[in-house]
Amino acid sequence: MNLVRAFKEHPESVGETYTEHLVAALGFAATMMRAAICCIVHAFVPCLFTNTGSRAVKKLSKRMDRGHSPPATITTEQQTVSQHY
Repeated sequence: MNLVRAFKEHPESVGETYTEHLVAALGFAATMMRAAICCIVHAFVPCLFTNTGSRAVKKLSKRMDRGHSPPATITTEQQTVSQHY
């Protein structure tokens, strides 16, 4: 595998350019680093940052689902079922 292809394969697999993927990945990293620092502080002072880690995980999960999932196709049957819940 050539070097250019190695850098482009994964970003293309999630529908991004290399630069778009770089920015998105750095955004994820920054969120995780902030959450990690808050979790470390929380370990020593439990009354601080009681929900920060879980909020960060939920936020990143939503971003990943939204940004890296192919568009869902919903059948009429699924729409009918979802209306009942």
